[in-house]
Amino acid sequence: MTTRINPSILAADFVNLESELARIASADLVHVDVMDNHFVPNLTFGPQMVGRLQDVSPIPLDVHLMISDVDRWAPGYAELGAYSVTFHAEATDEPVRLARRLREIGARAGIALKPGTDAGPYLDLLPEFDQVLIMTVEPGFGGQSFMRETMPKLSQVAGAVRAAGLDVWLQVDGGISLDTIGIAAEAGADTFVAGSAVFGAEVPAERITALRDLAATHRHGALPGTGSLKA
Repeated sequence: MTTRINPSILAADFVNLESELARIASADLVHVDVMDNHFVPNLTFGPQMVGRLQDVSPIPLDVHLMISDVDRWAPGYAELGAYSVTFHAEATDEPVRLARRLREIGARAGIALKPGTDAGPYLDLLPEFDQVLIMTVEPGFGGQSFMRETMPKLSQVAGAVRAAGLDVWLQVDGGISLDTIGIAAEAGADTFVAGSAVFGAEVPAERITALRDLAATHRHGALPGTGSLKA
């Protein structure tokens, strides 16, 4: 079973992003949070910045869209070459149509759920997605504390993925550290977004290895599929 560590660029030094990306070259993907100050109360990157990150990153981009009007804007991020594009369930009325459009362009399609969003309505739709992101903090800001109360929802989704025999990555984002990654891994996560836990370390590559090893140790059960990056 593959365990993926996706450092969040939100915790990097914005003045030196290219060198910051080089520091995490041993990670699986780089997590890029796009916020519009509407869907969440914060403003970060737009298409131009994501395009430049795509140009210089040594690892694929895992774009997380925390934006309104996502049906309009999400396909553009896939067209930029992002490996994975995740949109929020709360931002669209047609998640299946959007996911299919992202896949047509060539990106993996992910759906994200806020801590208060019920996963139940989306369980029958799981074959339409390549990734489900369970937010373990309220979206909008980095550095928040891990919300352990989201773990039953993660376990619910993991069970549905396993029962259906799907190759769907289960990602968690928010408060992931050496102290919390094992909790999320035991609940079924296989893909972990870590910000300050990686970029705040003296040697990010060593921290990435430590996080990956911890997660692998705590994971239980087996989700079908190799989980390897597609060509």
